[in-house]
Amino acid sequence: MPTLSPFAYIALSVGVGLAFGILLQKARFCFVSAFRDFVAFKDTRVLKGVIAGVLVMTLFWSAQATLGYFRGFWTPAWGLASLFGGFVFGIGMTMAGGCASGTLYRAGQGYVQFWITLLFMGVGYVLFAYAFPTLRSVYFEPLRFGEGATLYLAFPWPPALTGVLVTAVLVLLYAFVRGRASLPDEPRRGTEAGSGTRAQATLPTRSLTALGLGLRELLAGTRTYLRGFVEDDRPVAARLRDSWDARTAGIGLALVASVWFWVYGAWAITGSEAKWAGWLLAQGGVDVGNVEYWGSVLFRGGDISVTIDMLMIAAVIVGSFLAAKASGDFRLRWPKVERLHNPVVGGLLMGVGSRLAPGCNIANLFSGVALLSLHSLLAGLGIILGTYVMTHYLYREVGCAI
Repeated sequence: MPTLSPFAYIALSVGVGLAFGILLQKARFCFVSAFRDFVAFKDTRVLKGVIAGVLVMTLFWSAQATLGYFRGFWTPAWGLASLFGGFVFGIGMTMAGGCASGTLYRAGQGYVQFWITLLFMGVGYVLFAYAFPTLRSVYFEPLRFGEGATLYLAFPWPPALTGVLVTAVLVLLYAFVRGRASLPDEPRRGTEAGSGTRAQATLPTRSLTALGLGLRELLAGTRTYLRGFVEDDRPVAARLRDSWDARTAGIGLALVASVWFWVYGAWAITGSEAKWAGWLLAQGGVDVGNVEYWGSVLFRGGDISVTIDMLMIAAVIVGSFLAAKASGDFRLRWPKVERLHNPVVGGLLMGVGSRLAPGCNIANLFSGVALLSLHSLLAGLGIILGTYVMTHYLYREVGCAI
């Protein structure tokens, strides 16, 4: 682990936050867009970026854990609280129209709606902090199945090998799902089918065919993606100004997160935002040090001061602002009055849900999956389920593709 001066830690946290903000804004990288658009329209533009980022981060973080270049695993206790908290957060972020990271970059881009979302996420953090002593006994402890655990420590071999195996399985699974969607429909019972169709319809043959087809499509898509960098004849300034491919942003986010994993720990957002809520209350004269959740859990030792992870989160907004300004995308955008309930209620659910889990889309679906945390796998499932339910509710009049 690196030993840096306080100034170096501050500079690095700001640099990491700026990089996150730029990457998020340039690709419009939001987990709500990734899952909502897939459910509603089968649009996989952002989802591909999420998958690429998780795969790269799994490889890097498992290697870092093997070599000792990391600050430890983030593995909260797991149980039904993980699933339920994630579900509440998924409902909230879909209603608000942006996940934890998407809210930050859109706030920097000038969307007033997402400043409102941040405000009411803060309200959710405050409500949770004061309710924490009660929730610990009536919610967390009864719903806990086990202490924090990661699959990296469940096997006798190095974490790097587990990371490679998990990445390979995920790639094969993605290829199978993609290839299966490209296969012709199976013949219905009672209908005539040729010998070729009958052979294809057998389960083992059809599964292998789907896997092979998916791998070929994945390889072709990767070649096309890489060829785009070589054949792009636009000036560098134009490339930087225009929108970026979500896969580029996902890989970039994974690499920057790997630096953060080395010097601080797993990338997360809402825990640091909850710290900001406590710090701001302290500046207003509230004795938050004696509030257990802030004084003993988030600010361990009761020192209510700005930490480097808080600086990193603030820098994400600044990075997005700089990227949007340079691209001509920044302008103040005011929400419609009839839709104000979305950031208000959605933000409140995001704030509370992220603490009930704990963790947001970044901590659980991005960092947590790369960490193979049992808690994050459950919380991530809850987030996806919450997004699915709320997407179907929002699109109930026109219907969803899935």
